[in-house]
Amino acid sequence: MYAAGLDGRVPALPTDPARLEAAARRVLPAHAFDYVAGGAGSGATMRANRAAFDRVGLVPRMLRGNHVRDWSTRLLGTWMPAPLLLGPVGVQSLLHDDGELATARAAAALGVPAVLSTASSHTTEEVAEASGRGPRWYQLYRPTDDDVTASLLARARAAGFTVLVVTLDTWTLGWRPRDLDRAYLPFLRGVGTAIPFSDPAFRAGLARSPEEDLGAAVRHRQRLFTGTAWGWDRLDRIRAQWEGPLVVKGIQRAEDAQLALRHGVDGVIVSNHGGRQVDRAIGALSALPGVVASVAGRVPVLFDSGIRTGADAAVALALGADAVLVGRPFAFGLALGGQAGVHHVVRCLLAELDTTLALAGYRDLAELRATEDVVAGAP
Repeated sequence: MYAAGLDGRVPALPTDPARLEAAARRVLPAHAFDYVAGGAGSGATMRANRAAFDRVGLVPRMLRGNHVRDWSTRLLGTWMPAPLLLGPVGVQSLLHDDGELATARAAAALGVPAVLSTASSHTTEEVAEASGRGPRWYQLYRPTDDDVTASLLARARAAGFTVLVVTLDTWTLGWRPRDLDRAYLPFLRGVGTAIPFSDPAFRAGLARSPEEDLGAAVRHRQRLFTGTAWGWDRLDRIRAQWEGPLVVKGIQRAEDAQLALRHGVDGVIVSNHGGRQVDRAIGALSALPGVVASVAGRVPVLFDSGIRTGADAAVALALGADAVLVGRPFAFGLALGGQAGVHHVVRCLLAELDTTLALAGYRDLAELRATEDVVAGAP
């Protein structure tokens, strides 16, 4: 496992997540780094995400004969080599010119599913082509126009995206001082808008194309995607418009998980958007056990927010998550090395996840989930 990393050849990029972030800060323009690394308000929720991990620990078992291991799993029809996905990070062109295309290529090379954000810098079709035969999911920020929603979903299905992730917690942007102090929002400059701007239903609502009148297109996008809170009935409409598995992202209460199940979802993601939406919210890991208990195995429960390492992923899995999503770590890798940078970060996460669970005494996910008292402490 370690031979390739300890043979005297120093890796091109750091393996330590703190050093990786620091290196990305040095190479990125300040507004780009702040947009990706920043959180809501004082950053209390981002800190709470990390603190929740610090309150728990794995309880390793010895002499388990687990030198041969298999962490592969099939989730909502998607096979993956380990229960890890690349989460829907938007506006990746802020980090590297190739943006989502580089991420898609790196993920496909490793067989890891990547979730494409509606706020992509490249079109749905371009990212699908870059993914090749790699597994891919599509994340939706729901517009207020049903025709635009239907068109976005139809394009995703036609491009081979198999699972829909509907983000619930970002119907308007949180209070983000780093961006406010720079008066910076990429969407107001037509960045991260490739998917709606290329959509025929969206363009039908414009007097002139985005290429002819960027300002009007930006204003139309803002009206459709921000400022309007919607209820569970809207989820029913999305359910009717999407033929495949549907997952909701942003669940932090058992009651909301129950509501989601009643509205026909096929999975839930416990998430607080990486601390980017509600300041002073609880750490997402703190919400995970309650949601897992509430769902009781009826649908998969995924987790994101606060994961920086493979060991973090191992803890979330031990607490009942069926899979985890990572965001900022691969984004920093993208900033530092494009496709190769994403590939490096994901390989490190997979290797550390394997090493951590192996040394804790487990050989596969079934054995991990069948064992009690894997984790000590309360998140």
